[in-house]
Amino acid sequence: MVMSMNAGEPSRAAGAPVGSGDRIRLLLVDDQALVRGALGALLGLEPDLEVVGYAAGGAEAIALATELRPDVCLMDIQMAGMDGIAATRALLEVSPTSRVLIVTTFARPGYLRSALDAGASGFVVKDASPEQLAESIRQVHRGRRVVDPALAEASLFEGTNPLNERERQVLRRAAEGLTAPAIAAEIFLSAGTVRNLLSSAIGKVGAKNRAAAARIAVEKGWL
Repeated sequence: MVMSMNAGEPSRAAGAPVGSGDRIRLLLVDDQALVRGALGALLGLEPDLEVVGYAAGGAEAIALATELRPDVCLMDIQMAGMDGIAATRALLEVSPTSRVLIVTTFARPGYLRSALDAGASGFVVKDASPEQLAESIRQVHRGRRVVDPALAEASLFEGTNPLNERERQVLRRAAEGLTAPAIAAEIFLSAGTVRNLLSSAIGKVGAKNRAAAARIAVEKGWL
């Protein structure tokens, strides 16, 4: 249920024209080919919806949005390289008339806040029924905001993300197992600065060490 408030598929769907009359033109973005294919097949059954493109990641989605100008982009969050939050922000810069609907497995209040701050028009989880997803797309296309109700309620009681961008950068890499010198080399900071940022992040999330801080931040949707 959603709440509305006032494997080898081509990147561009076969035979999809750039202009498609009254149908809502969709771009599907997910790093799992099976998910892209399943979503495309299900949504293709709706007479007013048309999938015009598929992307396996954020950078590809931005390139396709620039070319295709989709009405609605269905965006996953956790993807290799550019994540769905960053991709949403960048996609709306190159295709400002498009709308983004986040479709993800991760129902975390922090992700909801970040997605809406990035400009997404809606946020639903992947266990929604095909009918619910199709209706969410229609509502978003009409300019309404659609949010999973349980997640919306949870976000009311969840604090804002305490981490700044630099702290998120270093904690995200620490969660991947990188050492302070390795993190420093990646983001062009000194190892001492990285250690200070990690200490700050650990304190802000109330953890005992960087591993615990990363786990808490991931669970909250802060990374």
